Amino acid sequence: MEKTKIGIIGLGGIAQLVYLPIIGKLKTAEISAVADIKKNQLKNVADKFNIGERYADYRELLKKSDVEAVIIATPTDTHKQIAIDALNAGKHILIEKPASRNYDEAKEIKAAAVKNDKIVMVGMNLRFRPDAMLLKSFLGSKEIGDVYYVRASWARKRSTTKTWSNETLKSGGGALMDLGLLLLDLGIWLLDYPDITRASVINFNHRTKDVEDSSAGFIRFGNDLAMSFEVSWSLTEQKDKLILDFFGTHGTAHLFPLNAYKLLGDEKVYVSPLGNSLNPRNFYNKSFENEIKHFVASIRNGIGVVSSIDGALHRMKMMDILYQSANEKREIEVKG
Repeated sequence: MEKTKIGIIGLGGIAQLVYLPIIGKLKTAEISAVADIKKNQLKNVADKFNIGERYADYRELLKKSDVEAVIIATPTDTHKQIAIDALNAGKHILIEKPASRNYDEAKEIKAAAVKNDKIVMVGMNLRFRPDAMLLKSFLGSKEIGDVYYVRASWARKRSTTKTWSNETLKSGGGALMDLGLLLLDLGIWLLDYPDITRASVINFNHRTKDVEDSSAGFIRFGNDLAMSFEVSWSLTEQKDKLILDFFGTHGTAHLFPLNAYKLLGDEKVYVSPLGNSLNPRNFYNKSFENEIKHFVASIRNGIGVVSSIDGALHRMKMMDILYQSANEKREIEVKG
């Protein structure tokens, strides 16, 4: 069976550490073309991974290469135009998160996808962690009853120190966009997309100038469900912290690591949705592997993607609301 040919636009860290090594091991896909405006990086990476087709201009790749799909791993302010150009060139696309800087840009990408009848997937790798997929099934079966409160927190070093990430006009935002989008997306996906009714957020920039280095907020959803969150590049913690806890009417479930407690009468009983079948050490790499395999399968078999542009629209609208609350220093009520 012929392999699906994929191109990568942007050869930074995520391409070199994730996409190129993982796809290089797949039996169903191959990287046959790459593009990057930095000529030295283009040559070094293409040589390292033995890729013959290489372009300093992504538009040349789209014009000349016979790839079926492209992965967009460039700075956020370039996503919209590259995505639209790729879709108009008849390519399916996987965009590294965030899909765009805001909701309006995501709408333009969606319109191009519909016009050209092509797949747009957004790289939300946390959804593809084996423990997260198990937890989704666990919550869906009401093992801890109805979830009424979610607590989320992520404190770690920033994922990139490139200049563009420090400028709102290029990145779309700071820690809230970098960490908050992934964490909130995961929580909302696990809860089957509840509708936001109100949001209140405060951003801090003690160690940055144009973008926030920390953010904290409270989100209300329909059905008396609420979520508190904090994300930061700069909080002084003993070590990196990642928390996602779900409190239900009959128990509690935790991710990172995955475990749960159920109430039996007045007693709290430990249960393990994970069992002994998976090794938590491999979950990060496995999340990307599962994500890429899903994207390739969607192309080859014509199935819908888990992290679609429609979902990205919902999430980018949420991010616009959160930034509006932070900028206006007030709670935002979401109508309709």
